[in-house]
Amino acid sequence: MAELHNLPKGFEKAPEQENITYKAASSGANTDAPTVNFRGRPGGGPGRGMGQTVEHAENVRGTLLRLLKYFKKEKTLIILLMIAVVCVTLAGLFAPSLQGKAIDAITEKKWDTLYACVGILLVVYLVNVIATLGQSLMAARLSQNIVKQMRHDLFKKIDYLSIKYLDTHSNGDIMSRMTNDVENVSNTISQSLGSLVSGVLTIIGTVTIMFVYCWQLTLITMVSVILTVIVTKKMSQVMRKVYRKRSAILGRLNGHSEEMITGYKSIVAYNKQEDVIDEFYNTSDELRKVSIKAEILGGSMGPIMNCISNISFVIVAAFGGYFAYTGLITIGTVSAFIIYAKQFSRPINEIAQLYGTIQTAIAGAERVFALLDQPNEDNSGDVVPENITGKISFRNVDFSYVPGKQVLFDFDLEVEPGQKIALVGSTGSGKTTVVNLLMRFYPVDKGEILVDGVNIWDIKRDYLRDNIAIVLQDTVLFSNTIENNIKYANLEASDEEMVNAAEMSNIRRYIEKQPKKYKTFLKQAGAGLSHGQRQLMSIARAVLANPKILILDEATSSVDTRTEKKIQDAMVKLMENRTSLIIAHRLSTIRDADKIVVMDKGRVVEIGNHEELLAKQGKYYELYMTQFVGNSI
Repeated sequence: MAELHNLPKGFEKAPEQENITYKAASSGANTDAPTVNFRGRPGGGPGRGMGQTVEHAENVRGTLLRLLKYFKKEKTLIILLMIAVVCVTLAGLFAPSLQGKAIDAITEKKWDTLYACVGILLVVYLVNVIATLGQSLMAARLSQNIVKQMRHDLFKKIDYLSIKYLDTHSNGDIMSRMTNDVENVSNTISQSLGSLVSGVLTIIGTVTIMFVYCWQLTLITMVSVILTVIVTKKMSQVMRKVYRKRSAILGRLNGHSEEMITGYKSIVAYNKQEDVIDEFYNTSDELRKVSIKAEILGGSMGPIMNCISNISFVIVAAFGGYFAYTGLITIGTVSAFIIYAKQFSRPINEIAQLYGTIQTAIAGAERVFALLDQPNEDNSGDVVPENITGKISFRNVDFSYVPGKQVLFDFDLEVEPGQKIALVGSTGSGKTTVVNLLMRFYPVDKGEILVDGVNIWDIKRDYLRDNIAIVLQDTVLFSNTIENNIKYANLEASDEEMVNAAEMSNIRRYIEKQPKKYKTFLKQAGAGLSHGQRQLMSIARAVLANPKILILDEATSSVDTRTEKKIQDAMVKLMENRTSLIIAHRLSTIRDADKIVVMDKGRVVEIGNHEELLAKQGKYYELYMTQFVGNSI
């Protein structure tokens, strides 16, 4: 199904909603594919959790339980990571206490004690450095191992998804789950998991040590910590709104730039350069104003936190000095308390900032699991006919992509082996739908489709498709060599068979003019080829597949007359001794068809050969006269 990369005017858009649905106005005709919803995802602000737009999962508990299944496979790494985290936390807890004892030793002139404290401090700091490095390495390895498995599961799932799901979900949405959502999980594991565990342990350990030293000073310290948390929360709320607005405007600016680049020829052709520039300047100016506000708020967070922290130090120093003067605690304990007070507020702020990151990661994991939970394509059927002759029967087939919007009505068609059948009709009449049903891309609502007298849903799916080749209007080539692209339909084909297929499809001369001939690498999936060359290469692939049934879907609609002649000659050779279904708008390409099926609004209105249908002067006659004579009947 074709995607809308740039929306023209007249398409509806809800710009203020997080989930945006783009919808073209209905033309009143039946369509051959369901409507696709393109859902825009909110953009994230800078920083971890502070200013970013936070996505929330609907089922946090269920998502976490499923995510833990991936962690179970990495028990060794998790144990090593937790050991490293504990070592880092313990080193951070013991260092201030040792510093306090060293200060007391200097005050009391106990030089042996001082040397011992300094020596132990050096060991503690060395352990802290090594453990921190180990924590980073273990977290990175753990996140990449888990992400690798998630991506493998996702890619395998996509390969077996039903065509219906792929038709009703944008490629961008599916790719976002494969990249952005999985990457969010990866970043959270590598950057946040260790910090979260370490922060909780640090808070518990710091409070315990502080209460052991002096519970009175601990309670005083808590006042400043609570103030820090309150200010952080309030500022985060304000910053999040501003960053969300900046992200939305930035998205508009990027979208405008992309439209300008991709639609540059149209802009120049209609002399709209100044309008485009003015619109860009207006959006850019709006972004500048919001960005200044965002940067001011973001830049003020640090100084405000430092101010509160300094006030906390003054309070601790003042009360600590008083307690030291009265003999309740020592000067070294006051020094340790100042460090512990800072150490206590830091993990609280970090955890508050990690909240947004973790929530976004869980939401991303939920989207990944939602895709993994989609049903696979129906693989029912185990009948393997000895030899398919190509007889096809459509019997009373009704079908709708969306319930209540029927596309085919009581469709009947009998195709004998080796016959060339053409399907014609206006856009939305149901031609491509017939092909989709024959390929088992969708199940019928009513009726049945038979191949050689066997219902296609009873035939083994892979066997059925091995005996059908399809040449589409929009050809699909891969970023690989010409040889591998042609052999894609039959990897076991010999080089001689490949050359013969290229000869039959009239593409051999072009290929052999290339410096590396069949080893020529097609960059960007054949972007350097003309549409006709891509089409001929697609026909060569179909020749190599050697199918019993051939489907040609608008194979010549987008090429010039000369190229069309080459493609037609190639198709004539390809269709020899094969049952062929041809979908065509150009009636000149199907004059010699054994049977022409004229469709209108999902129904068969006429069947016959070219001469018979012209003589009837019905729907086919109208199409023919409009196309060749220029009269609108």
